[in-house]
Amino acid sequence: MVFYSNKVKAKIIKSTFACQRDGLTIRGTEYRPEGDCLPAAVVSHGFMAFQDTVRQYAVALAEMGYVSYCFDFCGGCVIKGKSDGRTTEMSVLTEVKDLEAVIQYARGREYSNPEEILLMGCSQGGFVSAIAASRLNSIISKLVLFYPALCIPDDARAGKMIFAKFDPDNIPDMIRCGPMKLGKCYVRDVIGMDSYQEIQDFSGDVLIVHGTEDKIVNIEYSKRAYEMYLENREKKAGTVDVSFFPLEGGRHGFSKRHDRAAIERLKQFLGMGRL
Repeated sequence: MVFYSNKVKAKIIKSTFACQRDGLTIRGTEYRPEGDCLPAAVVSHGFMAFQDTVRQYAVALAEMGYVSYCFDFCGGCVIKGKSDGRTTEMSVLTEVKDLEAVIQYARGREYSNPEEILLMGCSQGGFVSAIAASRLNSIISKLVLFYPALCIPDDARAGKMIFAKFDPDNIPDMIRCGPMKLGKCYVRDVIGMDSYQEIQDFSGDVLIVHGTEDKIVNIEYSKRAYEMYLENREKKAGTVDVSFFPLEGGRHGFSKRHDRAAIERLKQFLGMGRL
């Protein structure tokens, strides 16, 4: 499918894609502008969400010249998810594996530049993206985090995860989290984690946007991540861009108004917006 962006009057080719991870099929959507050797961007959705909830960011990145991808995590969606996998077999670490598979797919396209990869994620997808960026530091150039759920390990140790409550010393085989059934692996994989140790090795450009009225993930988690990335940059005497934007009044999951402000900040970060 070909469509023309009303904002930049650019031709963008929309198509579906699929790749594999441990025998599971990951399905998503590619948005490709015209050109060759394009920078690539992979956008990750949050907990219980699906790819269409971050589609606006993938489209915006395509309008900025990136071949961009959004996809459904395996077992990560309550409804509308198109990838394989059960919710009871999903965890932050399985989603990292999913993301790594999509990155490999994106880097292998003949029209993409494998040396210029941007990762972007929202909420749990932000935490997953930050972990993947740290692990794949040498091939990731930019990291964009919108209200990243860096609180997940702390919540697991406290026996509460959004709608779910459980005994962290006796993790049940199945945990009911609102409409989603989670398996023991969801808690087990993160309960011993230090979020900041997991993400600290990334040394590229970073943008963090977090709403000041977020009641699910306290903005202090993002402030600490920003300070860590900033300190890493200073230690290495690097020239990378590390930016933090508190979005006044923003909640967990931006409104349309806050989305516009966040996308404008993204454009500025990439050198394409109003300064």
